Amino acid sequence: MKRIANQFIICVLLVGLTISCQNNSGNKKVESVSSEQLAKEIENIPGTQNAKKEHPGKAVYEKYCLVCHQADGSGVAGVHPPVGPGSWVGRDSKELIAIMMKGLSGKIEVNGEVYNGFMPSQAHLTDEEMADVLTYIRSSFGNNFEPVDAELVRKVRSGK
Repeated sequence: MKRIANQFIICVLLVGLTISCQNNSGNKKVESVSSEQLAKEIENIPGTQNAKKEHPGKAVYEKYCLVCHQADGSGVAGVHPPVGPGSWVGRDSKELIAIMMKGLSGKIEVNGEVYNGFMPSQAHLTDEEMADVLTYIRSSFGNNFEPVDAELVRKVRSGK
């Protein structure tokens, strides 16, 4: 992320320097550039394509999951399990969707540690939100699992 921020700063400085040089060399006419045009140009710089775009599941995670599973996915010892490598995140997507739909309570073991917390049902999430947050978790915190499709969430929700 720092690399992208540095590239952005360099780009802005180069644009400013170019405009300054044009103003001081032969009184050339300088065109103004809108912020939208500048944003499009910045998106074309290699390595900045994802600078503005966050995974859609991140916002869902931050709103509904972060309090228990923490910003870094580490969970809370003995209460809320981590969502990183070795956790339940790598299980079958249908099982994860079912946990999201029904919630989970009682003792569970993750990475050799026992957790005795309560996860409320997240059935209020739309199929897309649930697919997005599961995909986000399955591709974040050191995980590298397949994405979850909203159609699969619909099927699990309907019991098919």
